[in-house]
Amino acid sequence: MHPKRRTLALALPATLAALMGAAPAAPASVPAAAGADRHGPKPTIVLVHGAFADASSWSGTIRRLQRAGYPVLAPANPLRGLAADTAYLRSVLAAVEGPVVLVGHSYGGAVISGAALGDSRVKALVYIAAFTPDKGESAAELAAKFPGSTLGDTVNPRSYPLPGGGTGTELVIERAKFHRQFAADLPIADAAVMAATQRPVATAALEEKAGEAAWKTIPSWALIATADKNIPPAAERWMARRAGSHITEVDASHAVAVSRPAVVTDVILDAVRATR
Repeated sequence: MHPKRRTLALALPATLAALMGAAPAAPASVPAAAGADRHGPKPTIVLVHGAFADASSWSGTIRRLQRAGYPVLAPANPLRGLAADTAYLRSVLAAVEGPVVLVGHSYGGAVISGAALGDSRVKALVYIAAFTPDKGESAAELAAKFPGSTLGDTVNPRSYPLPGGGTGTELVIERAKFHRQFAADLPIADAAVMAATQRPVATAALEEKAGEAAWKTIPSWALIATADKNIPPAAERWMARRAGSHITEVDASHAVAVSRPAVVTDVILDAVRATR
């Protein structure tokens, strides 16, 4: 071996050991203030997106929460089936230390309602233009409970392979209709990006019946998007009242987390302050 290369090879293990020993206890993206204050440890805010969206839809909210000193996690929701998606979120929560505030948008509301069940670390549930199902209810059923949703006229079904064989059906919103349907209060160019990156949802996920609901034992907050064309605002309001949620209403589309991140953040922080 060349002398210089030999020196580098011998030095590498020691360098790595030194770096590992000096590694910070928390990710660099999480502010130092995220650990604790006089009220105890700050909760980790876990943000769960819904159908036809991805975790980037929380970007504006994440920036605001991190500036306020909170640790934030926004996992990818598989959107394949309610029980499977709920189990996945539980596995994500298992890796989080300390208290948690769970936030769900749209179909993500159904997922957090199941994932929080029996988890004493979850201090609050926050529903952002979301489904708040009770046992035995599906997202599709709740969306049809009140008039106002035009989603059915904008989606196209397509097939995808199932892991055990066979095919399933998933839905995507037609790109030409995405702006008006999903994000009418955003600039057309921004909605076009969301349309290009939308995550299809399996029809099985929207039709699957929910299990026991965590909102019956965990305090909840709800943001109603009064210009929502995916979930009728009347349905959002009815579910929130049934759950006994603290309700805020805002003139916004279904993509309220993208168009009104300040309002979304305020609702989340209300939940945090009330449950610490």
